[in-house]
Amino acid sequence: MVDARGYLCPMPVIMVQKEVKENAPATLEVLVDDECAKENVTRFGKSQGYNVAVEDTDDGFKLTFTK
Repeated sequence: MVDARGYLCPMPVIMVQKEVKENAPATLEVLVDDECAKENVTRFGKSQGYNVAVEDTDDGFKLTFTK
């Protein structure tokens, strides 16, 4: 899981890029609390071949990447 709450772009995308590059997970959960981060991380996930599900949470968004 990548907890990118409290970070503004481009940091959430960089954090997710690092996780994907190092571990190539089949599934990955990402927490963000910024609309821009949600959109940018979703776009990155799709560019890497993941399906991305977005869920609203009390403190932001949970993005679930699956291959």
